[in-house]
Amino acid sequence: MDQSVLSRIEGQVGIVTLNKPDRMNAWDTPMRMACKRAIEQLDADPRVRAIILTGAGDKAFCAGQDLAETQRIKGGSDGEVWFKTWKDFYDCLRKSTKPVVCALNGVAAGSAYQFAMLCDVRVGHPGVRMGQPEINAGIPSVLGPLLMIERLGLSRTIELTLTGRMMDAAECKHIGLIHYLVPQKQVMKKAVEIAELLASKPPIAMRLNKKRFCQVTQPAFDEAMLSGAPIQREAYASGEPQRAMEAFFAERAARKKAPKAAPAKRKASAKAKTAKPKSPKRKTARRGR
Repeated sequence: MDQSVLSRIEGQVGIVTLNKPDRMNAWDTPMRMACKRAIEQLDADPRVRAIILTGAGDKAFCAGQDLAETQRIKGGSDGEVWFKTWKDFYDCLRKSTKPVVCALNGVAAGSAYQFAMLCDVRVGHPGVRMGQPEINAGIPSVLGPLLMIERLGLSRTIELTLTGRMMDAAECKHIGLIHYLVPQKQVMKKAVEIAELLASKPPIAMRLNKKRFCQVTQPAFDEAMLSGAPIQREAYASGEPQRAMEAFFAERAARKKAPKAAPAKRKASAKAKTAKPKSPKRKTARRGR
């Protein structure tokens, strides 16, 4: 049984957990579809009035796309087909009738950063980092810039997209990407508190508000999906994303093979760094009698 995505209900709150902590919760297509199903099932459940989305472990909410999957994309048509699978995935949040709180337990990168932005409220801790590093893997960004422009404005969107820079939690809080910044151990507690508050609101008004937000952003979303397909086709036809990902995996393999310093040497090195220099002894001359 697939355990990459876990789902449970506590009171009026449904909780979805991305559950691949050994891979920093990075998702491939089957995991994304499992996540989509879990969110849609909770959205349709009359017992649930709010949803929390989080990740397992303490390193990552989700590192975004699992590059082991995209590395296998062979050419332009494959890249276009892969891109088109994201529409339904993003729509599970865009068309949700219930409020969704993102409990950021760690890094949110690339598509996971985008998915977090589609949540209604975000809770994080000082160690969280968020950003759009897709350019580093040779993947052009289409949906990320769309979501960032709506929230951050064009200037910052351009800078983050072209540099691939990751923002720390303080910056995310300052620009409104993280609504509540709390100590790491209190992230889930705060997320539940906010989810319960949202669950207490009149459900019809909540549903209609969510529907309206989806309506006003629909034309831009549709345009991004339409324009993004040929963009991804051209990128993958060039082979640049595949080469960038091959370089990434080669570098990671080299790091794993690199010999580690022997424990004794590390201990001696640490001792040398912390040892205080001995002060020279003063010689005192004896007085003659």
